[in-house]
Amino acid sequence: MKDRYEIVVIGGGIVGCAVVYHLALRGKTDTLLLEREELTAGSTWHAAGGFHAINADTRVAALQLYSISMYPKIEEESGVDVGLKMSGGLELAGSPERWEWLQQELAWLRAQGHDDAYIVSAEQAAEMVPIIEPEGIYGALFDPDEGNLDPNGATRAYAVASRNRGADVVEHNRVLGLERLPSGAWRVDTEQGPVECDHVINAGGLWARRIGRMVGVDHPLVPMPHHYLVTDDVPEVAAIDGLMAAVTDLEGFTYLQREGNGVLLGV
Repeated sequence: MKDRYEIVVIGGGIVGCAVVYHLALRGKTDTLLLEREELTAGSTWHAAGGFHAINADTRVAALQLYSISMYPKIEEESGVDVGLKMSGGLELAGSPERWEWLQQELAWLRAQGHDDAYIVSAEQAAEMVPIIEPEGIYGALFDPDEGNLDPNGATRAYAVASRNRGADVVEHNRVLGLERLPSGAWRVDTEQGPVECDHVINAGGLWARRIGRMVGVDHPLVPMPHHYLVTDDVPEVAAIDGLMAAVTDLEGFTYLQREGNGVLLGV
């Protein structure tokens, strides 16, 4: 670690590591990423790792689709397995209103260029994912641009690719203080000593609000507990040869994806 950089990124989760990589991709390699413990030690390590490219905001949808397209690229560049599984995903309609909403969502997807998405019946959804009970379901929207990956592997792939491009990634170095100097530069106090830089990027995740308060900025961020369940083997899932589509049930506020021969169910 040097005592001065152009840019310091605080936080070694998926966001911080992706930011450092994209800075390096654009020639900004005089960059330091600081992580208080190990990469992914915050919210990233226990994320379910699911992803999709559906969003009512076209800019967010484009960003999500871009993110999905990057995973094979950083895996190849870094040599780190990101555990990418492009399984596709089903969004269930458990009410007439949701069924109508899915028709509108399909039109919205196609307007954004997602021509491979399509509507299936409840019975077809149950054929794709045998643990779906079709009774009471009006149908589902299938989007091939869904799946899941290993959050740890993806984060480390970004970090390795960033180092290979010239950026520094330092773990086990907590940020203790942040100060704007009279020169306009920033002083970042760390457990391993102070670092000066021109720009600071706050990617602290669970601790982002605390980092902001070091310089009088109160970010409107509140960490929230989120639970998911991982089942034992489920015979119907074990019998599926290959990938199983992810499932989202907005009426039930749940999502699930295959995890080995069982499922991960988020609530």
